Amino acid sequence: MIIRIMGEGQFKVSSALLDDLNEIDNRIVGHVSKEDEASFKRELKVLISTITGNGEPLDPKEIVESDIIVPPGDLTIDEAKRVFSGCGLFED
Repeated sequence: MIIRIMGEGQFKVSSALLDDLNEIDNRIVGHVSKEDEASFKRELKVLISTITGNGEPLDPKEIVESDIIVPPGDLTIDEAKRVFSGCGLFED
């Protein structure tokens, strides 16, 4: 799976990591729905670091369609309400 983190590039991620990413994503959805900004910010950083730490960065010159686009780490809680709702970025 190819995941783009806005402002950081694209990463090839093993399908074995998807369950972990979905768990983090679900926690983010919960924090956003409760308007818990501190917890939302913390979990968004965890999501991004999990992708960058476990994924293989793609060459920026290589043009590949992303399966999922993750917003940048400086996303506001108001912006997050549009992104992290329902099932979030990763489908259950």
